[in-house]
Amino acid sequence: MTAPTLRQRLEPTLRRFIHLYFRFARGMTLGVRAVVVDDAGRVFLVRHTYVSGWYLPGGGVEVGQTFREALEMELREEGRIALTGEPVLHGVFLNDHVSVRDHVVVYVVRDFHQDRVPEPNKEIAETGFFALNALPSDTTEGTRQRLAEIFDGKPVIPTWRAR
Repeated sequence: MTAPTLRQRLEPTLRRFIHLYFRFARGMTLGVRAVVVDDAGRVFLVRHTYVSGWYLPGGGVEVGQTFREALEMELREEGRIALTGEPVLHGVFLNDHVSVRDHVVVYVVRDFHQDRVPEPNKEIAETGFFALNALPSDTTEGTRQRLAEIFDGKPVIPTWRAR
């Protein structure tokens, strides 16, 4: 097993610092994530440059922004994905392993258009559509939990990841 990189060692501290800042700046943080499913039943995942693992695409909801607007912006920025139909709300989750003030709204997106595969950039290292039985090994626990709820009929839990 290889030793953790500097980024991997600093990630938990950096995440706590960012959420501490937002605790005072905003009081509560809101985010959106999308389970984007293509015609072959594969899901779109994102690997960021600043945290380890593969995630559902998404990000924060800014002040004055609707969940739909945030979802559209994040899908465009992270995956060059444009909605062509209505996303379906899967649930609202407390992301308490990060902060007791962090909530994530998850949508299922089946009607979309992707004009091309996005190029890596400062935020996004890699993206791709993956079959459910061939997810990257470092797909995050929260991502796997949402996929199990949607595709395997597992019970929906109120927290981002199982305790």
